[in-house]
Amino acid sequence: MNNYGTILIVDDNPSILTALRYCLDTTFSRILTLDKPEDILKTMAQESIDLVLLDMNFTLGVNNGQEGLLWLRTIRKHHPQMPVVLLTAYADVSLAVRGLKSGAADFIVKPWDNTELVRKLKDVLDMQGEIVTLDEMEADHIRRTIDHCHGNLSKAAELLGITRQTLYNKIKRL
Repeated sequence: MNNYGTILIVDDNPSILTALRYCLDTTFSRILTLDKPEDILKTMAQESIDLVLLDMNFTLGVNNGQEGLLWLRTIRKHHPQMPVVLLTAYADVSLAVRGLKSGAADFIVKPWDNTELVRKLKDVLDMQGEIVTLDEMEADHIRRTIDHCHGNLSKAAELLGITRQTLYNKIKRL
């Protein structure tokens, strides 16, 4: 069942690393762990990694998530396509939003539910492999444009740069 490749888990708490290793053992073929974020880029240069699970706080007594956001931006700068899931015990909505805006694929709160954690990590990786066809992209764009125009097909056709008849024909294929 462990067909989801290699995960890199970065957390300063050895108990968390051990718990995650046991939890994810049947999902991932390889589980790499680091207790210091300073080793992330070196490890990523030496290993083929499919997903990073990154803690948000590494300094004792600091729980604002800034360290995790810094390391998230660092990973995204050097490996822009790498999915990173953030992990923290000190979650709030604004921190989650900042993480997602900085490029995180998802956000998990400690203590986590094992089933939910595995589902989220699988979902992130499954979405990486999803390729949308041009027809699907066009259909989605047409739907959003029509919604934006509150159903006014003449206005939607104008915004799309096509004739109303062409829009009708495309709608028939949706």
